[in-house]
Amino acid sequence: MRDPEGLYDVTFGVDVVPEGLPLVAGLTGFADAGSAVSQFSEYLLDTLDVREIALFDTDALLDYRARRPTMYFEEDHLTQYKPAKLSLYLVKDDLGQPFLLLTGFEPDFQWERFTAAVLQLVERFRVSTTTWVHAIPMPTPHTRPIGVTVSGNRAELIEAMSVWRPHTQVPSNALHLVEYRLQELGHPIAGFVLLIPHYLADTEFPAAAIAALESISAATGLIFPTDRLREEGREFLGKVEDQVESNQELQRLVGTLEQRHDSYMEDNPLPSPLTDVDGELPSADSIAAELEKFLASRRTDDDA
Repeated sequence: MRDPEGLYDVTFGVDVVPEGLPLVAGLTGFADAGSAVSQFSEYLLDTLDVREIALFDTDALLDYRARRPTMYFEEDHLTQYKPAKLSLYLVKDDLGQPFLLLTGFEPDFQWERFTAAVLQLVERFRVSTTTWVHAIPMPTPHTRPIGVTVSGNRAELIEAMSVWRPHTQVPSNALHLVEYRLQELGHPIAGFVLLIPHYLADTEFPAAAIAALESISAATGLIFPTDRLREEGREFLGKVEDQVESNQELQRLVGTLEQRHDSYMEDNPLPSPLTDVDGELPSADSIAAELEKFLASRRTDDDA
């Protein structure tokens, strides 16, 4: 295998990247039900403080004939070219907490070399944890919260959040291989598979992006602004409800999915991530104390 370092160029001074940051990843390509990953990635890049620190070689990784880039034709000439891009970014969340974000197209070629390059970057920046998301269609209703399947070696996340734990063969994507290799090294890794209603898989489903952000928050403690997405989600679901109310066949479909979902969840209850080991909710005083402790640590970091 050729040197993985030759697969990417550093585009920003790596000396400004703190060691020990969490890595968040989401790549578009084989499956992106509800446009969860593309919305999630675009939302972070559009709303947060972002600096590109590494750019991967598109010519080496992308099959242009399978995923042709877009050009804009204006009357008699070409005016714009938008090539596919795969990059690593230094990002700050809504509270100013830094993290690394790997996003863009899923490689078509050289998966082993790409994986080795990602592992090289994980080692280079002493990444603390790696969390990634993707989304698949499932026979679930839009009237229930989006469920997730959690993979990796972070048992606390699997126990608290994974609603479906199958034994099955799956068509992999490139980040599956990254997860597999990181798990072999004992690096803390979690993959979230969002289970999107199959009849909304070909739409831009805002709730899917929100579920992706919430999953990342649960795994990393990062805080993301979601007001715009939630407003778009309410409008989207309103339109879906209008369609369902006017179509008896859709009503029966959704009703059947609701019954199956609720029956499954009754047999497979999940512990709330808000409860302690005894199943008790923390008191308002303990939540306030933890918040004050966090704010105090933030002030100390800012003064340093």
